[in-house]
Amino acid sequence: MDPQEALPVLYSFRRCPYAMRARLALRVSGQACEIREVVLRDKPAALLAASPKATVPVLVEPDGRVIEQSLDVMRWALERNDPEGWLEPARDTLDDMLALIAQNDGAFKFHLDRYKYPNRYLESEPGAVHREAGAAWLVQLEARLASSACLFGPRPALADMAIAPFVRQWAHVDPGWFAAQPWPRLVEWLAAWEASDLLASVMEKYAPWQAGALPVRFG
Repeated sequence: MDPQEALPVLYSFRRCPYAMRARLALRVSGQACEIREVVLRDKPAALLAASPKATVPVLVEPDGRVIEQSLDVMRWALERNDPEGWLEPARDTLDDMLALIAQNDGAFKFHLDRYKYPNRYLESEPGAVHREAGAAWLVQLEARLASSACLFGPRPALADMAIAPFVRQWAHVDPGWFAAQPWPRLVEWLAAWEASDLLASVMEKYAPWQAGALPVRFG
């Protein structure tokens, strides 16, 4: 990377669905950055200084402005360049997409965490309750896909790319159970996303970043 080129810095973690969707938007927009892979159990001081919340992704612009939320990183990148029209769905509106993403990030993520990591949460509800609750929302996604290949029309848009990493996590908890459920369109939608060149391009493995390391360019 050109040492004279000032790029945003992205703190990321390869498997985190929030970081994944940020990288997807940065890649498709063509927005280059310096990527710093974080080890979550040993977060670097530079990340903690930039964002005390210390979760990924965090984007630090060359002027020092910090963007701490993954959806904000996505919109920041796409508002600069949106060659595939992710912010302009073929059906419905950006606000409609943001409302669906809010459901994903709220109730569905709540149940996903307790379905995937039952030992982390000391509560009276058994894991089957969370699987049932999360599945009810996935059925709604299946219904959206009944008339089109993607959530808001025939082509992927912001909602698809923001939600797919979380559905991927859910599916990987018990792949056999997921594949056997009455949501064939959802299975097909997820499989197409997982097989895409775009996803492959943002899932490269990077060595954990350490202060003083040579910068690694992403994009």
